[in-house]
Amino acid sequence: MEFEWDRIALQLAKEIEEKIIPLFGTKKAGESVGTNVSGDVTKYVDRVAEDVILKELSPLGINIVSEEVGEIDSGSDYTAVIDPLDGSYNFYTGIPIFAFSIGVFKGKKPVYGAIYEFLTKNFYEAKPGEGAYLNGRPIKVNDPEPGKESLSFYTRGRCMEVVKKVKRIRVLGAIAVELAYVARGSLDGVFDIRNYVRPTDVAAGVLLVKEAGGIVTDESGRDFRVELSATEKTNIIAVANERLLNIILEAIKNEP
Repeated sequence: MEFEWDRIALQLAKEIEEKIIPLFGTKKAGESVGTNVSGDVTKYVDRVAEDVILKELSPLGINIVSEEVGEIDSGSDYTAVIDPLDGSYNFYTGIPIFAFSIGVFKGKKPVYGAIYEFLTKNFYEAKPGEGAYLNGRPIKVNDPEPGKESLSFYTRGRCMEVVKKVKRIRVLGAIAVELAYVARGSLDGVFDIRNYVRPTDVAAGVLLVKEAGGIVTDESGRDFRVELSATEKTNIIAVANERLLNIILEAIKNEP
């Protein structure tokens, strides 16, 4: 059975939007209601968003990998790897940077990725070999001048030499959004070397960046592969070009 993933993704995003936007910036949204499969605290807004996912996707009979509930194996060829709300902390503290993310796989191969920013209504999509799009228009990574790059950089004291090699460091608190911004050329790269990123955070964004002409690797420079797991934690580097990748890899190699 084939699916209209673009329609499904946008419908899911809109239904989540309807449920969670009234909670934006409220104490209720940030209430702890349990722990997820990785042992992290589940906030009320995360539970609300994921309930929509389970309600709408379960009847399709596909496998689901989601941040809170974990992995649901329905024996399907298709697996949806989902973060119903990337940037939960931003959401409940009133910072307007958060999004819905879905990456779809047939077997272990990506077939579709989408990210939806709830407040801007921006809808990013990618399919292997077909490019990346924002609201239906093709997007490409930026081609920054040397020394003029803008990066988002998550670290715990590692790789600080990179700060001296680029013009701007930004940390937005929602890596799905940041990957979308790399794909559209608003950021030149984002990398997280805290061994913290989960597949649910990046499944859609990895495809977006690659289809927009960017490069996505692990911290060793190997092509980044999304695992169909809700619990695996890893590192990721997503950049506009090889020169910027080499700057980051060199800094990692030479760190104390």
